[in-house]
Amino acid sequence: MQTKVTFRHFKGTHPELHDTAIDLSKSFSKYHEGIISTSVEFINDTTKTVEFTVHLQGSTLKATDSSDDFHKSLSNAGDKIVRQIQKYKTKHLASRTENLS
Repeated sequence: MQTKVTFRHFKGTHPELHDTAIDLSKSFSKYHEGIISTSVEFINDTTKTVEFTVHLQGSTLKATDSSDDFHKSLSNAGDKIVRQIQKYKTKHLASRTENLS
């Protein structure tokens, strides 16, 4: 799985946020083994926004969260994308079992 981390409207580097985003993205593979790539975007505007884009086989999932802290936004957006991955997996498995019956 490839992971791309992008920082928008930032000055300097933020290795701690980068490493945390990579670790969180790698943890998504325990929820679904068909993840092709993950993109994490940190946007520093009036609010601190984190956006996850996960590319699965045949589908793309996206979750965004904004707050006053990047760590909080990262955690909340990660929770949202995990719920979406689990829902996708449940629906995908349910349709496969219906087709087999």
